[in-house]
Amino acid sequence: MTRAAVLTAVGAPLRVTEIDLPDPGPGQVRVRIAAAGVCHSDLSLADGTLRQPVPAVLGHEGSGTVTAVGEGVTHVAPGDEVVLNWAPACRSCHFCGIGEPWLCAESLTTTPEPYATLGGDGTPLHPGLGTAVFAEETVVRAAAVLPLPPGVPLPEAALLGCAVLTGYGAVHHSARVRAGESVVVVGVGGVGLATVGSARLAGAGRVIAVDVSPDKEELARACGATDFVPAGDGAVARIRELTGGHGADVAVECVGRPETIRAAWTATRRGGRTTVVGVGGRDRHVAFSALELFHSGRTLAGCVYGNTDPARDLPVLAGHVREGRFDLSALITRRIGLADIPDAFASMLAGRGGRSLVVF
Repeated sequence: MTRAAVLTAVGAPLRVTEIDLPDPGPGQVRVRIAAAGVCHSDLSLADGTLRQPVPAVLGHEGSGTVTAVGEGVTHVAPGDEVVLNWAPACRSCHFCGIGEPWLCAESLTTTPEPYATLGGDGTPLHPGLGTAVFAEETVVRAAAVLPLPPGVPLPEAALLGCAVLTGYGAVHHSARVRAGESVVVVGVGGVGLATVGSARLAGAGRVIAVDVSPDKEELARACGATDFVPAGDGAVARIRELTGGHGADVAVECVGRPETIRAAWTATRRGGRTTVVGVGGRDRHVAFSALELFHSGRTLAGCVYGNTDPARDLPVLAGHVREGRFDLSALITRRIGLADIPDAFASMLAGRGGRSLVVF
């Protein structure tokens, strides 16, 4: 038996209870979770914005220690410290074949399959995004387990599994920020703060954080923002003032709402790049006129998991953490227990703080 926070139905509160985990089968790994980040995508799965079979154990940003491996697993062994990868690439589909593993057609195919059962009645449980790290232990396919390079604290390493890879990739792979460029980051929750830190890592000149909560200014500056602009009326005009009247070279949107996507686009200079990281609802639409698309010459791009290949990018990020160039702890504003996850969801909805980290 292991304790987990279970989503019994879409929209229902999480319930901390015991679950039964099987031994790892062929090609599977069992991991004792050290820490799990509470991501907005978990909230989107819980409230039905993103589809999730239920009952389920959510959580996809985690780190831990391998306790057992199934037949055929050779890249990790019991005792190894690891980071969970919620979107492991198959390396054989069309997208993997053209060098875009973040779009892998098979990465989430295990999500609909039950992986454990509720303690007591044996009800099948589904793993949130294939990882289910809102639990003391989980069982995942081997491809979802990445060895943690040495020198990175295990609890904080959980953030490498989603927020930091996403923010880093948005800057380095999607927007391709160059040294000296100006960058606007709209929405500075966990992913936004990681994006701010990654922009500084890329050598950006001006890094402007935008958020509805003025309390985020101190957090954003601690992660590397040079300026903070309150969201709302006047935000775009202020960004243009800070960038010589032209707009930012790059804008990264980390919220997923039509109005914030539109604001990020408008705050980008002619010929600049706007990258959308935030996950919005399928019924939310953003409007652009045909003339402005032509006249602005801007690039608008979606960004899945930071357009990263975690197997390639995790060691690079670990090196930056180890050498003191990227501070994972600056993103964390609360360390909580399993029972506190609903409160962490409420904090996200209210726009409070950065990343909440469940520590076991």
